[in-house]
Amino acid sequence: MDDSRYDLIIIGGGHNGLVCAFEMARAGRKVLVLERRSLVGGCAVTEELWPGYRVSTASYVVSLLLPEIEEGMDLKRHGYKVLPRTPSSFTPLEDGRYLLLGPDEEMTRREIAKFSQRDADAYPRYNRLLERIAECLEPVLNQTPPDLLPLPREWREISFGKKLRDTKTGWSIFQALKQLGSDMPEAIELLTGAARPILDRWFESDILKATLATDAIIGTFQPISAPGTAYVLLHHVMGSSGGARGVWGYVEGGMGGLTQAMAKSCEEAGVTIRTDAEVASIRVIDNKACGVVLSTGEEIRAKSVASNVDAHLTFEKFLDAEQLPDDFARAVNRIDYSSASMKINLAVSELPDFTCLPGNSEVGPQHRGTIHIGCELEYLERAYDDAKYGRPSQRPIVEMTIPTSVDKTLTPDGHHILSLFVQYAPYNLAEGNWGDVKEEFADRCIAEIARYAPNVPASIIHRQILSPVDLERVYGLTGGNIFQGAMPLHQLFSMRPVAGWSDYRTPIGGLYICGSAAHPGGGVMGACGLNAAREILRDGR
Repeated sequence: MDDSRYDLIIIGGGHNGLVCAFEMARAGRKVLVLERRSLVGGCAVTEELWPGYRVSTASYVVSLLLPEIEEGMDLKRHGYKVLPRTPSSFTPLEDGRYLLLGPDEEMTRREIAKFSQRDADAYPRYNRLLERIAECLEPVLNQTPPDLLPLPREWREISFGKKLRDTKTGWSIFQALKQLGSDMPEAIELLTGAARPILDRWFESDILKATLATDAIIGTFQPISAPGTAYVLLHHVMGSSGGARGVWGYVEGGMGGLTQAMAKSCEEAGVTIRTDAEVASIRVIDNKACGVVLSTGEEIRAKSVASNVDAHLTFEKFLDAEQLPDDFARAVNRIDYSSASMKINLAVSELPDFTCLPGNSEVGPQHRGTIHIGCELEYLERAYDDAKYGRPSQRPIVEMTIPTSVDKTLTPDGHHILSLFVQYAPYNLAEGNWGDVKEEFADRCIAEIARYAPNVPASIIHRQILSPVDLERVYGLTGGNIFQGAMPLHQLFSMRPVAGWSDYRTPIGGLYICGSAAHPGGGVMGACGLNAAREILRDGR
């Protein structure tokens, strides 16, 4: 047993865990971060998969990271640099047409007008509405959600101080919503409704609607016509790490450039980081967390423990069932981890040469942003139809990015990385297993790209395929869910991870949640770790 007593042990070295560790160390606490893998960063990592090729294997773009985290951790001084993408979106069609979108409003207006002048006029109004709603709601992300539901008294002892804070927070949310005025009905629809009817109401051109709709289903196991998908549309106008609101950027050196900068900042603040340190269980005595036990049998003591992994691992693997109240354990068991996402990373010898916008001898506007493959509304719906019956989409939805279009540090000269985020690849298959079918499914994804850029298949030098099962195995994402739990309305805000426990605390004294399993959920944001640190310090730990 390690007798060197820490104030806090953090399980998992992802970005939220590092943010939490830094805040605690800055407050004078002795902090230990334990990471199961050989490198910190969680899903935001850069790995040299093949000699000379450095790849953001999981997360691949950044925008949501809170500015106060960037400044507080002094990430620029530690090497963090965001490379903007302009244009930010490219959608090719097989008939030779294409659509570019980006922060240049006049360019975007011209591009949309190629398909519909009405849509070109409507798009700035649509964006302004989303941005206005996002500006009102973003402050909610930076604070602990209030418990406003009339929950059973026996679930939890609520202090008067917390009730007072919850009342103040609830009032501030009311005031924020009040600012929306006549836009409030549309705001509520965006928070709770389906993406497709909203887009159908705003626009008439299929290519624009489908391009926007793909953002609504990223990481979900829902069709664009399902309630809750509109909220993800809102997610994509939040943040400013790419240089402007909603413009997502690449991190120089890959996503590991962010988390390595965070790790340096943590160590400078006095945090101890251990890799290859797999936690097997959380040590609990008299209903209080007092340390962890590693898979090697080593026990490490601490006054408190914060888990940066998901609720399933925290409560159903690291703890025994009898250590938790029955109501809480049942609520955790009900958490939805449905996932249908796959990540494919390709090293290629040349840029894609798109039939609708030829040219691959040098980087063009078609290469810099997110490339939407298969962008028709019915195509998106049919892709989901396959998955709901447990079959990988016959014609999958592919979002492709080329970080090497702006970052020359990742590959040998002239070569590039293609990062493919694919839907729908259901975790649970009706027939067979992912070990048997993932190569064929990857071929299917590449064949979809070849419809628009025929040179891609022959240009592939290396490839990595991460099925939902691989995402679970490698990154500890239950069900392969990239958000540490799906994000429908009943698993957001005051109900994340479960109702009554959205304030980062748990029924075990001194045990906290600091990762995406808590409010505000997934995305490279850092708010979960920041909010958790504030609550731990509030408890005097």
